[in-house]
Amino acid sequence: MNNKREMLVIARDTTNPDHGCYPEKRDMKVHINKGLVNIDKPPGPTSHETVAWIKGILHLSNAGHSGTLDPRVTGVLPVMLEGATKVVGALLTAGKEYVCLMRLHKDVSVENLTRVFSQFVGPIHQLPPLKSAVKRRIRKRDIYYLEIKERDGKDILFRVGCEAGTYIRKLCHDIGKALGTGAHMSELRRTRAGTFTEANLTTLHDLKDAYVFWEENSIEYNLRKIILPMEHALEGLPKIIIRDSAVDAICHGADLAIPGVLSAQKGICAKDWVAVFTLKGEAVCLGTAKMNSQQVLYAKKGVVVDTDRVLMEPNIYPKGW
Repeated sequence: MNNKREMLVIARDTTNPDHGCYPEKRDMKVHINKGLVNIDKPPGPTSHETVAWIKGILHLSNAGHSGTLDPRVTGVLPVMLEGATKVVGALLTAGKEYVCLMRLHKDVSVENLTRVFSQFVGPIHQLPPLKSAVKRRIRKRDIYYLEIKERDGKDILFRVGCEAGTYIRKLCHDIGKALGTGAHMSELRRTRAGTFTEANLTTLHDLKDAYVFWEENSIEYNLRKIILPMEHALEGLPKIIIRDSAVDAICHGADLAIPGVLSAQKGICAKDWVAVFTLKGEAVCLGTAKMNSQQVLYAKKGVVVDTDRVLMEPNIYPKGW
């Protein structure tokens, strides 16, 4: 869900300037430790190796990516740094987009190609390949769109938007089988992962240069432009904003109750995974909604969010409990 949709205002409050910090104004070290970088993964290394290089560049002990790319595959690879690894789960299940070059094994008419492509939009069933990180059993995945961009003989360039966990190599194989020609994936590039696109990609070289400029010359601009606050990873989740007085209780593991809510995004349904924020835009926790938006708007008491994962450290905001 897009967090730019209408927010339902439950109550009004003002934030205390003495507590917390707007994400974009964090101290540089905190910014790195609560940050993420959208890397343009090069061909060759595995996703794990790419993350290891990022840890080395930034001198970090922990980092994690939001979805594996095969060694030959390039493109969008959001990497969460240190404390931001807690939000990796928010991107693992987010939709993906790829641009793929598929090679047909025999010629086929434009009409037949278009017809078969249209049959693969919507729910499809896939059996993961032998070399995969998941159990080999048939799984249903949604293909949101499948667009042929160019054709050069047996080479077909297409763009696909799909549910997380879709195997594009297997998709090419299945399309070839449906065409009766056979086909295989020649090249693949990921162009979107959740809300992350090619628009804010950076390379490992640029990350290294920006870090050195900061470390040696205290120049922060380039590094702040490349490393984004972890809150960017949560832009696709429904959003709830809470009072400053409710923050610390949640940081100690409490669930969010009605008195602590200031506003909730329109369209939230019970059992949705939601992100809870402060008035300054800091991520406090991820949790499961116990009420829908309308119930939150009119309820006088009750639990709004069952806290699943705390993202903010305790004692940053004063106790209100």
